[in-house]
Amino acid sequence: MIWANLLHLGFNMWADRDDGDPRHAHITARPYLRFDEGLWRDLLRRMAGAGMNMVVLDLGEGVRYESHPELAVEGSWAPARLREELARARDLGIEPIPKLNFSTAHDAWLGEVGRMVSTPRYYAVCADLIAEVTELFDGPRLFHLGMDEESCEHQRHYAFLVVRQHELWWHDLRLLCERVERAGARPWVWSDYLWRHPEAFWANMPRTVLQSNWHYGAQFGVGDDAEGGEAPRAYLELERHGYDQVPTGSNWATPVNFERTVEFCRGHVGPERLLGFMTAPWYPTLEEHRARHEAAIDQVAAAREGLAL
Repeated sequence: MIWANLLHLGFNMWADRDDGDPRHAHITARPYLRFDEGLWRDLLRRMAGAGMNMVVLDLGEGVRYESHPELAVEGSWAPARLREELARARDLGIEPIPKLNFSTAHDAWLGEVGRMVSTPRYYAVCADLIAEVTELFDGPRLFHLGMDEESCEHQRHYAFLVVRQHELWWHDLRLLCERVERAGARPWVWSDYLWRHPEAFWANMPRTVLQSNWHYGAQFGVGDDAEGGEAPRAYLELERHGYDQVPTGSNWATPVNFERTVEFCRGHVGPERLLGFMTAPWYPTLEEHRARHEAAIDQVAAAREGLAL
């Protein structure tokens, strides 16, 4: 079973400008890498000690891609350095999986290409990056494409807002998935598109695409009037429609969420389709956020201990 941690190498994914709100300072795009190598290595060791076996590394601007070096910022890793750190994770028994988020709500890392969405230039860059990253990760079995929160609301503070809808969103998702499959990996996405567009989701989402629904609250009610809302219900609906899942929890809002996510999904998702779980702290891999990152790992350890794993 997968026990994964989502960590960020790049972090230019939520805002292309500083909107002046100090609460958003940590998500504003910067022209330099925000990543502490010492913390990264400590977290890998802590993950290994907790019995975790996968790190999903959100790359963004964190790599100086040979195919597109123009996407790099100050401090972006050379490909050789990335390979060294992936080897370090593997030596600890942790499988590294790449993530490139192509949602327009989280693609500040693409720079000007993020303003060319759904054009031939955009498609070519996406294909180049997927091919290069797959090679850097030595043929990973999974590749996370993100694709969450693509809405006007999630881009309300952006200088440049763009949202794909209807058949265009599905066209681009299929194109990205085909590129991943062509490289020999299985595509993996966030499932929140389902919350607002269930009929389109069931009609268009291939069952070969691994799903990570997410819910970060403390309540998991699934009735029409229950606390929790559509996010917990999506776990049940994905199961009913036969999709493989890696449910995702977080200590973003409450420290009890991850254990409750495991408990809820173990009770509602068939073991043949429940491939594992992932935690997502959603903070940069920086020393100032060490406590949050360590707590997320400890919460996974507690959940596993509760299952006697």
